[in-house]
Amino acid sequence: MLVVDDEQSMRELLGIMLRQVGYAVTLADGGEPAVQALKTDDFDLVITDLRMRKVDGLAVLRAAKEHSPRTVVLVVTAFASTETAVEAMKLGAYDYVTKPFKLDELRLTIANALERKRLQDENRELKRQLRREHGFEGFIGKSPRILEVFETIRKTADSGSTVMITGESGTGKELVARAVHLESARRARPFVSVNCGAIPETLMESELFGHVKGAFTGAVASTEGLFAAADGGTLFLDEITEIPHSIQVKLLRATQEREIRRVGDTRDVKVDVRLVAASNRDLSKAVADGVLREDLYYRLNVIPIHMPPLRERLDDIPLLVSHFVARVTKDVGKSVKGISPESLAILERYHWPGNIRELENVVERAIVLGSGDFLSPDSLPPHLHAPRDEQTVNVEIPPTGMDLEGTLTRIENGYIRLALERSGWLQVRAAELLGLSFRQFRYKLQKHGLRGGRGGPKPPSTN
Repeated sequence: MLVVDDEQSMRELLGIMLRQVGYAVTLADGGEPAVQALKTDDFDLVITDLRMRKVDGLAVLRAAKEHSPRTVVLVVTAFASTETAVEAMKLGAYDYVTKPFKLDELRLTIANALERKRLQDENRELKRQLRREHGFEGFIGKSPRILEVFETIRKTADSGSTVMITGESGTGKELVARAVHLESARRARPFVSVNCGAIPETLMESELFGHVKGAFTGAVASTEGLFAAADGGTLFLDEITEIPHSIQVKLLRATQEREIRRVGDTRDVKVDVRLVAASNRDLSKAVADGVLREDLYYRLNVIPIHMPPLRERLDDIPLLVSHFVARVTKDVGKSVKGISPESLAILERYHWPGNIRELENVVERAIVLGSGDFLSPDSLPPHLHAPRDEQTVNVEIPPTGMDLEGTLTRIENGYIRLALERSGWLQVRAAELLGLSFRQFRYKLQKHGLRGGRGGPKPPSTN
């Protein structure tokens, strides 16, 4: 702590009181030596008198905020100068104490000020951890393809331009969206993520733009919608091609005009939102097929970022495995040091249709079911052990012909069952493993008469 007062008795009294309760104290005889001390040392808290010769307490306050903005400043003033104390509060002082004061009250004020600083420091550290997890430090990789992605994010994060992220399911598109947000000036504002394929078409407009009370049956209260929730921050629209055409028109207007209109309302509301969209589909084909409006595509595709599939960045597998091992062992409480060379070779031969998400699942499964200090080949799923050339589909037509539709149906059913098993019976994750939107996946379940519950897909009862 730094105690600043040009009155020796007051300065020494505060110094004795603070040292008695265990604080390390530096005493400054007036504002001029205090400003010099602030330039060379860091202090958690400064207690300064306001009225001093030559350099007053406001100058000390300004110096503290300039050289160490996180330093807490407490000002002491005579009753007659409370207006100056209020000015000090506006400049960033934590509080002011009027003379004469009781030492017990001053101790309490100091304790409260330090507790506030502790909470602020803790919050700042949590935000740093969040950035390490979801910002660039959350990206694991050194391959040229992923380094290109890093560089694009660095160059464009602060631009405010709309970003379109493409790539197969499981490649980390939402991680890119979060990195764009956390590397931008909007990082302190909300990041709102929405899976457009998981929202029923009838609720899409209300979910995005909000609605007023009574706008439709069941609208018993007004809601702000996701655009308003992301005001000042970033709105991430995953599976953008799942948005119906009728809503795409309104989304285009919101992007162009930066204003929205809630369902049932007559007024437009201004919003300050950066849009980041993503899709696992070929967007050019989606436009050609009429699934995605061409004008919306060009409005969203200002900064394109393509996430490469894991099979195109096999050099990153050792780093990714190490990262997942460290994280999973901490979560499940097991002691695993790494992966054996034989197991790593198996992972590097596999083609990874589920990309990084599938790799993460494989590592977690191996840690939970395996034993020993290193992940062994026996702990890996059987389908990973097949040579790469056997991981492709063998196509053959019997001499007597075949039932193509029936064969495709059986193959599709088999993949749906396998995807549900690997995803722990979570339909959204199963859809991602198969490169389908949630709506497409549900359609296939219904088409083939399957149920996606934990008991597994089953044909409907014939009773």
